Amino acid sequence: MSDLQQNKILIIDFGSQYTQLIARRVREIGVYCELVPYDVNPYFIEKFNPSGIILSGGPDTVSQSDSARAPNIVFNLKIPILGICYGMQTMAVQLGGEAKNSKKAEFGFAQIRARNHSNLLTDINDEINLQGHGLLDVWMSHGIEVTKLPKDFELIASTDSCPIAGFANNEKNYFGLQFHPEVTHTKKGIQILERFVTTICKCEKSWTTENIIDNLLEEIKSQVGNNKVLLGLSGGVDSSVVAMLLHKSIGDQLTCVFVDNGLLRLNESDEVMKTFSQNLGVKVIRADAQEYFYDKLSDENDPELKRKIIGKAFIEIFDQEAQKIKDIQFLAQGTIYPDVIESAGASSGKAKVIKSHHNVGGLPDNMQFELVEPLKELFKDEVREIGVKLGLPKKMLYRHPFPGPGLGVRILGQVKKEYADILRQADHIFMEELNNQDLYNKVDQAFAVFLPVKSVGVTGDERRYDFVIALRAVETVDFMTARWARLPYDFLDHVSNRIMNEISRVSRVVYDISGKPPSTIEWE
Repeated sequence: MSDLQQNKILIIDFGSQYTQLIARRVREIGVYCELVPYDVNPYFIEKFNPSGIILSGGPDTVSQSDSARAPNIVFNLKIPILGICYGMQTMAVQLGGEAKNSKKAEFGFAQIRARNHSNLLTDINDEINLQGHGLLDVWMSHGIEVTKLPKDFELIASTDSCPIAGFANNEKNYFGLQFHPEVTHTKKGIQILERFVTTICKCEKSWTTENIIDNLLEEIKSQVGNNKVLLGLSGGVDSSVVAMLLHKSIGDQLTCVFVDNGLLRLNESDEVMKTFSQNLGVKVIRADAQEYFYDKLSDENDPELKRKIIGKAFIEIFDQEAQKIKDIQFLAQGTIYPDVIESAGASSGKAKVIKSHHNVGGLPDNMQFELVEPLKELFKDEVREIGVKLGLPKKMLYRHPFPGPGLGVRILGQVKKEYADILRQADHIFMEELNNQDLYNKVDQAFAVFLPVKSVGVTGDERRYDFVIALRAVETVDFMTARWARLPYDFLDHVSNRIMNEISRVSRVVYDISGKPPSTIEWE
């Protein structure tokens, strides 16, 4: 997408939970950006040739000698720089200022006073006080603060408890903000970022859905030519959008393989085939491998091992189907930008692995295909927007997240077809009622879990001893933290009754009231 990347922003990541959010905000403005770790090779920064640089927040304490620092080349490029939170603190220290422990840590809402009419904050305010000073409602998160300005810098924002909440060198277009403009709690945050990106860095707003699609279609044609492409179609957002892009770009040169692993949602296999093969005319081969997966998963209880087994089994089935298709030169994958970021973090040792990705096994060495990854520079919401533009059903694109290993990690303990069938029905009832009661879009993720324990129940005049289903629903912004959804009692009562009345092997339904942390969203 080189023609959409003439003006671009580089975000240097110091490990903040909000860093990807900064990137999303910049792209929402219409400007391309990339994320790199703080210890990236300086040559990459020079070659990237950004129009401006943003230094993110991070967990380090800047006063410690071994804390992270921005690469020195950043300050030699003579381009605008915006330091946010930790980014501001290290910027101050590296340019001759000082930062120390705050007398009062600030986490949450704060109101700052803008000062000295900087290039960054001029005419941006939420209100004006009686003295005529502009005030901004912002989100703070710090226990360290800048205590001495670097040479040639001036104060541009302050609070009662944080005297230096922002600074600037207007001549160099260097700025630092102690608060987070990228979060929605900072009401004028997007205007501040837009001011930096478009006015100060002079970036054009060319990063739009329409332009992205046009570029992707051209890039696919250029890379593939007249050759054939193979795609593993899961029915999820990423692979579905890749399928549509490839189909629109190269038509019958694309063949999709859909592996039915027996761990999908109710009727999902038929829906995938109907959507792509029948309605959209995409060439799809359906591989019914349910028994193969159940056999591989028999007697395995460990969730991490189940993920790896499912990933390996998928690759084996996919490889078998690929062998039947002649003259394939390219393999398409639905890799998206967060996958690229996380892979880089994992390989560098800077990221902790909570659970394996479902395709953790990787591709077999004997599959000598060239990769086509049209989504590798895009975030999930950008992928969804592209899918809508290409005509995919909005209902499919905006469904709650569904794990790659499917029901395999929502069945606790051993996976059996009997358990999968029970869980599929229970989950379907839960989703159906969430939609019926207009609650589906008011929670961010919801699903049912099969528990491998039996509980005493009663049906008619008879004792029954059957399985337990757990219901899970959470509210979250970033899926890094989440709180359990406060669904109405009457709704839960109705769903519970339906599940126990319509599924003969379920004697009890429970609702999960655990937050993340300390729990995860998925059960496993």
